Amino acid sequence: MPELPEVETVCRGLRPVLEGQRLTRVIQRRPDLRWPLPENFAARLEGRRVLALRRRAKYILAHLDDGQVLVIHLGMSGRMTVSVDPAEPPAMHDHIVLIPESGPQVRFNDARRFGMMDLVAETALEGHWLLKDLGPEPLGNAFNGPELARRLAGRRSPVKAALLDQKTVAGLGNIYVCEALFHARLSPRRLAYTVQGKRAEALAAAVRAVLTRAIAAGGSSLRDYRQSSGALGYFQHAWAVYDREGRPCPDCECGAGAEDGPGAEGGSDPAIKRIVQSGRSTFYCPRLQR
Repeated sequence: MPELPEVETVCRGLRPVLEGQRLTRVIQRRPDLRWPLPENFAARLEGRRVLALRRRAKYILAHLDDGQVLVIHLGMSGRMTVSVDPAEPPAMHDHIVLIPESGPQVRFNDARRFGMMDLVAETALEGHWLLKDLGPEPLGNAFNGPELARRLAGRRSPVKAALLDQKTVAGLGNIYVCEALFHARLSPRRLAYTVQGKRAEALAAAVRAVLTRAIAAGGSSLRDYRQSSGALGYFQHAWAVYDREGRPCPDCECGAGAEDGPGAEGGSDPAIKRIVQSGRSTFYCPRLQR
């Protein structure tokens, strides 16, 4: 599933195409995605001008000139791509096509149909059932070490699970939690309530740094993800631990066999390990992460 960097990359790619544009036509090729689309969905969008396009967690929010907000989630395989050729026929899984008054079309393609779209009054947006319980944006000013420590205090679940909880921090997923925990030198098995003080500061900084670098690289392309231009993201080439089971740890290749410090989990073996937590693969270095 696309995580925050992928959704942010798509959002940035769509802004030049949609912001300030009036939607002259909307093609709806089926009545539902993951859930039924709103009643009169296409008709309610046609003629509306997109005032602003922004991201909240893993959602794209298109603010319209009539006070509605188009809420979009890409799901497992959803893509929003820009088609510069209006004569190009829709692909098999192009379920929604947004046609602005000038410029290229935007097509929502979702082979597995785990994505969703909804129309919400802007005044009701913060209370929408998908958005109301989200935690702070990890790239926003409200997210820092003390705030993260406050949200982890008293929680006896592993810190990996706590970070995947969207009520803790909005937009994080499996890839970037694994990467952030590695850079913060924290074991994914560590109990969340123990991440306080300097540990929380280090983790908040690592989350922000990993996400910033991932966005700069256009996100990570796994299976279906593409940028709005159709290009791949490249951050998967910079992963330190994710999907690297059995490969050398990039930060302790030169230290194999060295004396382990207190609290190390895995002896002197510098290889990346994989464990399963809550049904999800976790990748980490047991020598560096404690």
